[in-house]
Amino acid sequence: MKIAIDAMGGDFAPGEVVKGAVIGARENNVGIIFAGPQEKIKQELANIDISGLDIDIAHTDEYLLEGEQPAYALRTKRNASIAVATKLVREGKAQAVLGAGPTGGILAAAVGYLGTIEGISRPVLGGAFVGFAPQTLVMDVGGNIDCRPDQLVDFAIVGTVFARKAFNIPNPTVALLSIGSEEGKGNEQVKASYPLLKNSGLNFIGNIEGIDIPAGKANVVICDGFVGNIVGKFCEGLGKTAAKWLEKKLEGKISQAEREKIVREWLMLTVPADYSGGGPILAINGVVFKAHGRARSPEIATTIKYIKQAVETDIVGELKAQLAKIRSKLNTNSPATI
Repeated sequence: MKIAIDAMGGDFAPGEVVKGAVIGARENNVGIIFAGPQEKIKQELANIDISGLDIDIAHTDEYLLEGEQPAYALRTKRNASIAVATKLVREGKAQAVLGAGPTGGILAAAVGYLGTIEGISRPVLGGAFVGFAPQTLVMDVGGNIDCRPDQLVDFAIVGTVFARKAFNIPNPTVALLSIGSEEGKGNEQVKASYPLLKNSGLNFIGNIEGIDIPAGKANVVICDGFVGNIVGKFCEGLGKTAAKWLEKKLEGKISQAEREKIVREWLMLTVPADYSGGGPILAINGVVFKAHGRARSPEIATTIKYIKQAVETDIVGELKAQLAKIRSKLNTNSPATI
């Protein structure tokens, strides 16, 4: 198995990305193809033990910068590192692609070079959201800022299939993220989405509030990427701020080693990037993962573990098969549980 990696994506690229990829390659017995400037990547590799590893470099001097308009940037930078990495998957030279750069750029490259699974209008960015609720997915978390109600239903279908595959849950529960649990609560988008999900045949349990996410009240939590991204980053900020408070509070009361262990466990439970490393961009016709922009080497290495699992379990093929089955039931208005 080979994984194509945008070496220039992320706040700490290429250093942390290259280091994390090498760790992930060794731990998971996979090959790596770095896309980016060859000399910069070689400089990073020179400081790391890569003996016995299958590592290649796809050279390009172009890469995306934070703040660039992704579609325009990819038109003007046709050899941007994320584009080169994604094309390696299309050409069959790699089985998956990983990027930690701008989400819009990763999405644009994925859609442009790999396309979406038939029947789904948009790819969706999501995954395990927080360690306190390891069997809860939030979809979307930043890939789609403005969404129609029917697109939120698509996210729910994709999330249901993914939860079955990732968590081995036969009939995952689906909920809308809103400002109240009662039907009729929420903005116009949520109100319009509620009856569609209610009649979808999915295991829809209604609205839930933000407080219900860490409690694991639903397996698949649906919202647009604007809301999902804010919730995720608030959770991350709160977790890190509380960790600093906790560390100071415990100082002098327990040993430094115990204090560090407690704080590390707390961060794993509250900070999504530390918990899962990165998440899949689903409904793409290929395995595409997005790592946190601030990801360091441990998060990159962890993401590679999940990428390997996604490839080995044929998550794309499974999504296609299950989506076809679900669509068939929806089109016939079957009352049976999907």
